[in-house]
Amino acid sequence: MLSDVQIRRVQEDDWRTVRDVRLRALREDPDVFGSSLAREELFAEPHWRMRLRSAATWVVDEDGTARGLVGMIQEPGSPTSDRHVVQLWVAPEARRRGMAWALLDAVRDAAQAEGAATVSLWVVDGNHAAGDLFVRAGFVRTGERHAQTRDASRVEERLVLRLT
Repeated sequence: MLSDVQIRRVQEDDWRTVRDVRLRALREDPDVFGSSLAREELFAEPHWRMRLRSAATWVVDEDGTARGLVGMIQEPGSPTSDRHVVQLWVAPEARRRGMAWALLDAVRDAAQAEGAATVSLWVVDGNHAAGDLFVRAGFVRTGERHAQTRDASRVEERLVLRLT
């Protein structure tokens, strides 16, 4: 299933790869992210490098082509024992083959290595595929909800995975 696939943690010098995958994600699935394509297309190299310095980021490569990514941060205002999933995305042609699971595994493993007790994320209402994936991966819906930052008419719910 994932024989030609590699999950790799990227570094600051991989900024072009991360930029390209992120912009593709925003182009193809604009309604599921808290940011917009127009905003992130304006980011220059220093911004992308700063992002990679401030967030652990993994890319999933298939046959040498980046097909998805995920990031992990310590979200401001959250407990220091929590790590937060950001920008999880897999290209449409690569979905339903375990890549999102592998990216979530990378986050979970890194969070555990850092001594975190939980991993959390926000999923926008209507993104049923992502919500179902997270629940199957062990995340629990908290009922904590808020309006999406860039579009107050959309609502997100927080899900949490307890690490053992």
